Amino acid sequence: MSELITASRPYARAIFELAEANKDEQKWSQQLSFMAAVAADASMIEALDNPGLSKQQTAELFIQVCDSHLDAQGINLTKLLAENDRLALLPEIATLYEALRSEAKGSINAEVISAFEVSDEQQKAIIKSLKKRLGCDIKLTTRIDTSLMGGAIIRAGDLVIDGSLRGRLTKITGTLSR
Repeated sequence: MSELITASRPYARAIFELAEANKDEQKWSQQLSFMAAVAADASMIEALDNPGLSKQQTAELFIQVCDSHLDAQGINLTKLLAENDRLALLPEIATLYEALRSEAKGSINAEVISAFEVSDEQQKAIIKSLKKRLGCDIKLTTRIDTSLMGGAIIRAGDLVIDGSLRGRLTKITGTLSR
């Protein structure tokens, strides 16, 4: 997961800077969202992983599927990503782009992944704490993941706080295996 973020960040930042300079933030948001959905589709993943396709053919296939949802810059991005075998990064690029866009507006999207339902009071406390720590407005979403066994993971921009029982057990296991 962190490798995807690391590889995606320069693309997202460059796209955001281009969009901001041209005042095309919303257009890029829509375009990247569509491209991410196409890249995440199971049949598209299978087609893009076909070793019989050249990088150019892969780009052409992707562009053809996206059809009228791409402008000239979107087509250039597709060709660049295909040339560098990075089309699979599109979902992460789109997510990072939206984070940069929110950050520029003075807010950050944060996610709480917990083993159990997060109460309204807990959400308010998390928002207050993150707002104090990060110095901006927080848009919080929650998700339940029972595999965490207990606790929660909070993601806000580049900040990740892993207070889950699964995370603690993994950390202890890593320490003991050294």
